[in-house]
Amino acid sequence: MRIELPFMPQRSSKPRNNGLAMIMDKGLSVREAEDMVSTAGHLIDYVKLGFGTSLFTNNLEKKIEVYQKNNIRVYLGGTLFEAFVIRNQFDEYRKFISSLNIDMVEVSDGSMKMDHQQKCGYISKLAEDYLVISEVGSKEAGVVISHNRWIEMMQNELAAGSQSVIAEARESGTVGIYDAKGNADIELINDILANVSADKIIWEAPLKSQQVWFIKHFGANVNLGNIAPNEVIALETLRMGLRGDTFLQFLPDSLK
Repeated sequence: MRIELPFMPQRSSKPRNNGLAMIMDKGLSVREAEDMVSTAGHLIDYVKLGFGTSLFTNNLEKKIEVYQKNNIRVYLGGTLFEAFVIRNQFDEYRKFISSLNIDMVEVSDGSMKMDHQQKCGYISKLAEDYLVISEVGSKEAGVVISHNRWIEMMQNELAAGSQSVIAEARESGTVGIYDAKGNADIELINDILANVSADKIIWEAPLKSQQVWFIKHFGANVNLGNIAPNEVIALETLRMGLRGDTFLQFLPDSLK
């Protein structure tokens, strides 16, 4: 039985351009993927097969098929793209993703140094055949990128063919748009949003505190990524004001 409570925010539905949820799969089994999809597939837009895990996962094609049959797009982590590129094996990377029958790729440069024009070139080439998303920001703690550079890179990558840009945080949530304690860099985020459409940004937010912050500041339909498989339903309760952290967020003042 579906219950509708008053004063809950209006959520976008799949397929959607905002309110996206990108889930991090770090090596789920086929059975675990099936279980996640049976419970929360309607809430999941993208599944990232994190970093290089796809090279070591048994029954990989079968798991990808589980996601795709449930209208969930699958892609390989950007670190694997970088692992091929740094070895001068971009063509081999294209053959690998083609063999998996996936239609989405991530381009990143968070683990290696890459000329940004070259990165945009990879985006343009891949965008001819795939839906491309690209990741901006370093995975290395302590690397400082100016606000103007963040904005410039995001704008250039979207212009090159990226469907969305991902704001880097790693799975730890302690780099990129966050400080070492996992707190959001508010000034950076506001500067980005003043220059890049919110619908084009996926904010990596692996920690509950980060998810809460984004929902409180930008609403239920903010795009969030690097969500753990066992947190998909919990994230939706945050978006809808049905968890303590956001319980009062969407209620009228008369009920608070």
